[in-house]
Amino acid sequence: MLCGGPSATQLATVETQRMADEVKPQLEEKEGKTFDVFTAVEYKSQIVAGTNFFIKVYVGNDEFVHLRVFRSLPHENKPLSLHSYQKSKARHDELTYF
Repeated sequence: MLCGGPSATQLATVETQRMADEVKPQLEEKEGKTFDVFTAVEYKSQIVAGTNFFIKVYVGNDEFVHLRVFRSLPHENKPLSLHSYQKSKARHDELTYF
C-alpha cells in the first residue's frame, strides 16, 4: 500500500463491521434517525497520522452510506470518530476519498 494513498477496495471484515457499529450512533445523531440495517460491505484504508477508513454500509431499501472513519494513533488513545459521510449511495458507487 502506498503511504498516503488509499488501499484497494476490500470486502468488509468483522473488524470493519465493528468500526461501523462503533460510529453508527454518531451518524444517527447527525441524521436525526436510526438505522435498523447497518451492514458494512466493503472498505478502503488510508494511512495518515492515524488511519482513515472509507466504509460502504448497507442501510436497507437498496441504499448505502459511505463513512469516513478516523482511527488515531494507538498512543493517543482516542475513540473512533466519524469524520464525514455521504448518503444516498448505490451498491455500485465506488468508495472514493471525501
